[in-house]
Parts: sequence; structure tokens; C-alpha cells
Amino acid sequence: MKNFKKGFTLIELLVVVAIIGILASVVLASLNTARSKGADAAIKANLANARAQAELFYNENGNRYDGGTNATDVCQSTASVGSPAVKGIYANVLAAANSSGSTVVFNTLETTTTAVCNSASGTWVAQAPLKQATGTYWCVDWTGLSVQRTTLLTAAATACPAS
Repeated sequence: MKNFKKGFTLIELLVVVAIIGILASVVLASLNTARSKGADAAIKANLANARAQAELFYNENGNRYDGGTNATDVCQSTASVGSPAVKGIYANVLAAANSSGSTVVFNTLETTTTAVCNSASGTWVAQAPLKQATGTYWCVDWTGLSVQRTTLLTAAATACPAS
């Protein structure tokens, strides 16, 4: 009668565990990239939606984006005109800021950790930092421009930076 040992050796089990660990690390690294790309897509979508909302606000606010006679600034959280009320673009800029892990500031100099919204009588611009590539920003403005930039907005900016 032959006596056979059944089962795996310790070395075989360690090799299998090492292979599984390597595969898991590759998958997790890919997931982080996908999360960043998803966050960037959310930032772009939220700011793109701001354009349509800003135009609705403009029409209801006497053809102005700033305070005018009917409401507050299009960028302010309290912006609301007309009946039924048409809101400004604060919610869109805030959603973009949340996706990028930043805060929102108005009519002030942008920093690398803030999303900004500036407006004047006939113009507005909003920009938020992107997550995937540090030092890049998504910018939309009243002209319909929706573009990635590496330049921060200035405090008086009323359109996306040239580069």
C-alpha cells in the first residue's frame, strides 16, 4: 500500500498569497485613477450645468449677472430672482468644489484649494481645481467657453484665463 500526502506545501501557499497580493495592489492602483477621473468628470459636468443656470438667471435679472435691481449676484448662495424663483450658479460651483475637495470663494483671488466664481454686470466666470492632475483647473464662463487651464483666476477675472 502506497502512502501519499495530500495538500499543499507551505511554499506553495506562500507563492499563491504573494500572487494574490500583487494582483490586488494592481487593481487598487487602477481604482484610484478611476476615482480621480470620475471626480474630474463630475467637476466638468457641474460647471457645464452652471452655464445654462446662469443664462436663466441673466434673463430673469434684467440682463445682468451681478446684483442689479432684482437680486443678489449670480455667484452668491442667496441668489434668486423671479417667480417661480430662478437660482444662481452657487449650487453648481459648490458641487464642483465638493468633487475636487475644495471650498468656494466669490469675486476674490483663487488659490489651488478653492473654486471661484466671479461676476460683473454682463459677465461671469467659474473655475475649480481638478483632482487627477495637480495644478490644473476646469474653467467655464459667460462666453460658453469650457476648458482646462493651468492658470489661476485673478480677483477681477470675468472670463477664463488665456492659458
